[in-house]
Amino acid sequence: MPDVEINAKDVMQLRQKTGLPMMKCKEALLENGGDPVAAEEWLRKKLKGKMETRTDRAAGEGRVAVAIEGAKAAIIELRAETDFTAKNDKFVEAAHQVATKALAGASIDELNESISDLKIETGENISVSRAEVAEGAGFGSYVHHDGKTGVLLVCDGPVEESVGKQIGMHIVSAVPIPQGVTKDDVPESVIEKERQFALSLAEQEGKPKEIAEKMVEGKVRKLYSELALIEQDFVIDPSKKVKDVLGSVSATKFFRFQVGEGADSGADA
Repeated sequence: MPDVEINAKDVMQLRQKTGLPMMKCKEALLENGGDPVAAEEWLRKKLKGKMETRTDRAAGEGRVAVAIEGAKAAIIELRAETDFTAKNDKFVEAAHQVATKALAGASIDELNESISDLKIETGENISVSRAEVAEGAGFGSYVHHDGKTGVLLVCDGPVEESVGKQIGMHIVSAVPIPQGVTKDDVPESVIEKERQFALSLAEQEGKPKEIAEKMVEGKVRKLYSELALIEQDFVIDPSKKVKDVLGSVSATKFFRFQVGEGADSGADA
């Protein structure tokens, strides 16, 4: 390394900017003749390349964040390797910044580029695994207290913040998890899987084929209602349906993100 005298104050300032160990910051300053600006750029380039070789490391923790502005809203999932990092204030703030950038039209690649410094600072494989942006006349949102499950509800009219939050809470906690806004939105693949399962059970019980098929179709009709968001009993007040809580406003779409589950979202109305 070049024979340069390094100021301890510069080392400390570089550490505060990058979050990296003191010795790594000192090395960067030595390599760049004591120039703190050049040292910071050198660190980011060097460590970014190193982090890019570690993307195969499992990122099983993370956080969901929602951003709403005017007639647009976004929901994102930011993944990390450890729960410790996912709970860190900088990570939480980064998740909100990513949601805001997604709202502004940034692509997944651009969103991941925006968190390069966080990857370097934590030394973890951090990534934006998915992001959805929607337009609507009204929105509801809810992120569970641990940040691992969140909902973005899209409506055709204004929604009171408290109502939107409560319906978001419903979507997070409802059993079964809603698969679409209305009966028509429930994926046929989900219904067909349940149909075959119910038919198999009826046959195992020795029911004649015609009777078994009638029993199964009855169960399937019920299942459509159980899986449609607006037809579900409202978890906060089971005497009401979700559609009763919405009132004159209609839900058009919802996204339910849970960390680690992979990309799936609510259906259009």
